[in-house]
Amino acid sequence: MVGATGNVGTSVVSALESEPSVTSIVGVARRQPEWRSGKTSWRTADVSKDDLTEIFAGADAVIHLAWLFQPTHDPVTTWTCNVLGSMRVFRAAATAGVSALVHASSVGAYSPGPKDGPVDETWPTHGWPNAAYSREKAYLERVLDVFENDHPDIRVVRMRPGFTFKRESAAEQRRLFAGPLLPQRLVRPGLIPLIPDIPGLRIQALHSDDAGQAYRLAVTRPVSGAFNLAADPVIDPEVLAELFGARRMPVPPWLARSVIAAGWHLHLIPASPGLVEMALRIPIMDVTRARTVLGWRPRRTATDALRELIEGVHGGAGMATPPLASVSGLHDRMKEPAVGDGRRR
Repeated sequence: MVGATGNVGTSVVSALESEPSVTSIVGVARRQPEWRSGKTSWRTADVSKDDLTEIFAGADAVIHLAWLFQPTHDPVTTWTCNVLGSMRVFRAAATAGVSALVHASSVGAYSPGPKDGPVDETWPTHGWPNAAYSREKAYLERVLDVFENDHPDIRVVRMRPGFTFKRESAAEQRRLFAGPLLPQRLVRPGLIPLIPDIPGLRIQALHSDDAGQAYRLAVTRPVSGAFNLAADPVIDPEVLAELFGARRMPVPPWLARSVIAAGWHLHLIPASPGLVEMALRIPIMDVTRARTVLGWRPRRTATDALRELIEGVHGGAGMATPPLASVSGLHDRMKEPAVGDGRRR
């Protein structure tokens, strides 16, 4: 499993650990975690430069989760890791002769679509060009089209989850998307009086542990193709206002984008304005195929997952892996923009 120490990766490891048919797991990450699991051994490798074929040798399946969200100010760096690095993973999997490749795509790979009715996995995956994340996810969909044609003997699965949360991911997600100035102790119901009501703000979410179970099923069942993953309900300003006990305040999309853009240009907010545009344009996904073909059922609602994240941000929750490690104190958090890629040093 490549990218085994992050938000989804740790949940996939836990899901596979509980699967009797899985006898061993090799977790691949740039940095060794303190966290340990019974069936899992760890290898250190960087997908952008290290040899992966030897690591994959003898594996029945490769799960590819590694992704560099930051620095959004340096799209060449993210392209090198995310696109070129993923292509190296795919080539190494083919060279090593694995029988299955499970790739973490995203709802962000989808072209703009409707918010008032769900789309299935046949919806175009051309992404949103202003967001590097979306461009990269969409490009890899085309790479996998070619890969499947060239390697018909390899079972390829593309997972397209919505926004994925758990309590232990709070420090990482705060670091990657909100930045060091977020007053995390104030992130809780009752302390945020207003929720911006932005037209088009309707997104889907799921709990990371439910995503982990979907990957377990993708590895252990003879399935292929794309699977949308999300739990009910759709998260919109009304749901957010109820969750926070707040009132909704109408905000036009241009104003929301301008505020984010100003913070991003000043290096105060890691999330780029293109990500806001993407979130307002991605379609609502139909998850019927995941339920009927994969046999997947989320155990937690989307609001359960988001509530966990909120509680985790408020409490500074994390986990004993480098991507998920929590940071205490504003002084340490203010060092994060200088690092630039979401890592802690």
